[in-house]
Amino acid sequence: MENINHILEQFKFKGTLTDCEIFGSGHINTTYLASYECEDMNRQYIVQKVNTNVFKDIDSLMENVFAVTSYLRNVIKENGGNPSRETLHFIKTADGKKYFKDDDGSCYRAYRFVDRSISHDSVESAEVFKKSGEAFGRFQKYLSDFPAQTLTETIPNFHNTIWRYENEFLPALEKNLSGRADTCQAEIDFVKARKDDCSRLVNLINDGSLPLRVTHNDTKLNNVMFDIDTDDAICVIDLDTVMPGLALYDFGDSIRFGANTCAEDEKDTSKVAIDLDYFKAYAEGFLSQAGKSFNQCEIDNLAFSAKLMTFECGMRFLTDYINGDTYFKTAYPEHNLVRARCQFALVSDMESKMDEMESIIKNIKY
Repeated sequence: MENINHILEQFKFKGTLTDCEIFGSGHINTTYLASYECEDMNRQYIVQKVNTNVFKDIDSLMENVFAVTSYLRNVIKENGGNPSRETLHFIKTADGKKYFKDDDGSCYRAYRFVDRSISHDSVESAEVFKKSGEAFGRFQKYLSDFPAQTLTETIPNFHNTIWRYENEFLPALEKNLSGRADTCQAEIDFVKARKDDCSRLVNLINDGSLPLRVTHNDTKLNNVMFDIDTDDAICVIDLDTVMPGLALYDFGDSIRFGANTCAEDEKDTSKVAIDLDYFKAYAEGFLSQAGKSFNQCEIDNLAFSAKLMTFECGMRFLTDYINGDTYFKTAYPEHNLVRARCQFALVSDMESKMDEMESIIKNIKY
């Protein structure tokens, strides 16, 4: 373990350090849980070494995080909530900076651990999935008046699907650096047949029909903290990819992740389907909180967004496969192709069930 004590000293946490250990299952940042003994109560803090290979503009990232969490604390307080548990509380360094930069260039930031909370790594029930929908919906509701345009787009064109099609997929296909294109012609044809889908949401942004909002962009279940006693969803975490975008992106990616009947790299695509009970549960939770904040165009495109985010993810897997696996970590040579096929099978199932999905959305009361 690196000299973590030197890092902890930069934040001047209250109390006496009793323990510090590697924490969580994240694959990007290195996370520690530090425990302190105080006179009034014991406290725990999360300290993270930020992966600056992934997040190159750490200043903009931390500006986004502090702006959003500060705003959330005020809104939560105004709504009678508990800001210390319902949003992350980031801590500045002893000299008032938003993060600490060590002599070797490593960057660290810290926030209070959400007391008496746990996370879930997998969707075990529709009820848990619904609660995560409530959490991300509440995140949207509380930030509905936040000026999203003031945030920095830390990953440009992250969910600009037509940009990914034209600037990543097609060039990869033309160069065919891996020589694999002839092994995935059916998947290439699948993507090309859906080119028009790629620009649908972008066009609605450009004509003013869809408003830019603060988006989380990593709406996995384990980015929600649940109360250890009641198992209610209390706090959304992992705000590194918070930036301007569409609420539809967050909704759609949640469905892609949580309502799939299989893992994202299931080889037997006959097993892949969208679970409409899970889709309904998440949509009910999400709209129960955020529905009144959305315009009709957003509501009308929720079901489509699930298909689009799944398609985009599959296209990215296929692009990486054709490029020779330069972006996503793989366990075997065909891993990215298997992932792409799984996502495309889910897209196909969503297309066959789109009328049902849209009907479910229309019949939700909020």
